[in-house]
Amino acid sequence: NNISASMGKVRSEKQARVHTAAARSTAGAASSSGGAAAAAAKSGLVFNKDFGQHILKNPLVTQGIVDKAGLRSTDTVLEIGPGTGNLTVKILDQAKKVVACEVDPRMAAELQKRVMGTPHQAKLQLVLGDVLKTDLPYFDVCVANMPYQISSPFIFKLLLHRPFFRCAVLMFQREFAQRLVAKPGDPLYCRLSVNTQLLAKVEHLMKVGKNNFRPPPKVESSVVRVEPRNPPPPVNFQEWDGLLRIAFGRKNKTLGGCFKTKAILSLLETNYRAFCAMQEPPIVLPPDLDMREKVTQLLAELKFEETRARNMDIDDFLRLLSTFNAAGIHFQ
Repeated sequence: NNISASMGKVRSEKQARVHTAAARSTAGAASSSGGAAAAAAKSGLVFNKDFGQHILKNPLVTQGIVDKAGLRSTDTVLEIGPGTGNLTVKILDQAKKVVACEVDPRMAAELQKRVMGTPHQAKLQLVLGDVLKTDLPYFDVCVANMPYQISSPFIFKLLLHRPFFRCAVLMFQREFAQRLVAKPGDPLYCRLSVNTQLLAKVEHLMKVGKNNFRPPPKVESSVVRVEPRNPPPPVNFQEWDGLLRIAFGRKNKTLGGCFKTKAILSLLETNYRAFCAMQEPPIVLPPDLDMREKVTQLLAELKFEETRARNMDIDDFLRLLSTFNAAGIHFQ
């Protein structure tokens, strides 16, 4: 009995070892993506919520992002927040070079360790620091699983970058992505929608559930493709944005209501007086200048006084800016 019991024990231990080895090999073959995040966790790497660190672990999603970027073998790719490199290694398979911007030195060390001794090592350039405070290098395509708290400032840093890049495929919080692609009349249509669509063509590519990340974020995500308009519209962007800040300042107010508050009229009058003083020769203003009446006339001329910004398209805003500028009223 003792012999048969011990034989049974040996047999069961052997089977356990075989199953464990098989499981290891299956997991390795399936993907290195989840494994990299798991390895990082095992090595004591704690994900930093302040940096918005959520590692994309689903290999199908990472491959989908790379496929949508349409990479060429001659491309230099800018990646923001590479983390442990699940997306990076797939980009390195297809691109000539990857410039990866990472704010966390621990993540940068993990990524370096991952490519060390592989053909990818020579193709990867790591830039350590805050991407919002860093001059962007030359690149053809930008691919990023964005830290969500820098989404808005980064998208405009990207769109105002020169020389032009071909496209960007970016992961954002779902609602932010929906704002980027929203059309006039949509509940999420806002200044962000208009500014982005002035400078680029934006397309929603795919939804990504929170369980595709480690640790899972509190919100759902989406991937969008952004293609800069080249040549860009002949508009001073700072002045354009100044106009939109007023128009979208009170979501449910008409343009008449937005432009005729005391604070806005005071700002417009200051800008108008400065503009007139800078002309050659300077424009002499009447002592009884009435900015409220001037603004009312311009809005009435366009039939925009009762219009709300949420229902206006880019052409409407371009007409509005052009009419105000022609009358000497500026927003910068």
